[in-house]
Amino acid sequence: MKILVVGGTGLIGAHVVQRLRGRGHSVTSVARTDRPGVDQVLDVEAASVDELRQLLAGHDGVVYGTRADEQRVLRKPIHPVLRCEIVDPVVRVFTAARHEGLTRGVILGSYYTYYERLRPQWRLADRHVYVRCRLEQASEGRAAAGSELPVAVLELPFVFGRVGDRLPNWAGPLDRWARSRAPMFMPVGGTAAASASSVAEAAVDALEQASGTDIPVADENLTWAEMIARIADVVGRPRPVNRLPASAVRASLRLGGGLRALAGKESGLNPANLADVLLAELFIEPVTGRSLEPALRETFAASPTDR
Repeated sequence: MKILVVGGTGLIGAHVVQRLRGRGHSVTSVARTDRPGVDQVLDVEAASVDELRQLLAGHDGVVYGTRADEQRVLRKPIHPVLRCEIVDPVVRVFTAARHEGLTRGVILGSYYTYYERLRPQWRLADRHVYVRCRLEQASEGRAAAGSELPVAVLELPFVFGRVGDRLPNWAGPLDRWARSRAPMFMPVGGTAAASASSVAEAAVDALEQASGTDIPVADENLTWAEMIARIADVVGRPRPVNRLPASAVRASLRLGGGLRALAGKESGLNPANLADVLLAELFIEPVTGRSLEPALRETFAASPTDR
């Protein structure tokens, strides 16, 4: 197969490119800035359907792997901004892919859509614009693709790993905290986690099978305390992780959400409605069973001067 990977130099995208080539497929890597490993330079978020058709011509499939910062704080309303970043480019890409006769596609999504199905009582899409946009991304992207172009949506949790200087965007603060002498406090609850290499394998499997399903991906399920303790171990600063009272978490998030609202601002995940999610076990079943340890070490073992 010949596959175009949008965001092919990002943490996950680069792993997808490597895995595709390792299985004998031809790959075109696309990014908005020229750097090693980029085959085509194009700002997909701004590209027209006609420009995307030229890019996609001759390919069998496409992987859409760019991301948006769900924690970024902007003036209200944030929904149009996130739609422009998350939804509209996907609709144009898969419209172009349908016109060019592609036969398979993958969107790298979020595990919040998994929980929107699993826990509808949480009303995630109503309370968090980012989750709403991820749902719109999946449904509208598939509608644009049509029935002849199945699109799999990988629902991704915390993803660990490294490609060159590319790390998860949240890794820096956790690394500095783990290396510091500060005491460690974490609330109850936890998250699923996966390595970038496991995500890449799931993406390539979906392409080879022309899957059109929702695919939650996780290697391990970790409590928040387990996750930060393992990071502290990797950086050589092991220490106890204390319990942060749930009441303190709720009060802090409500205060943060209230202050943003008063300032006329919001983010993709609304802190005022986030406590129930943060304090829950955001676990995925089944997990792959692969150890997360190699990806943890890739992410955190290097000294800060190497970053």
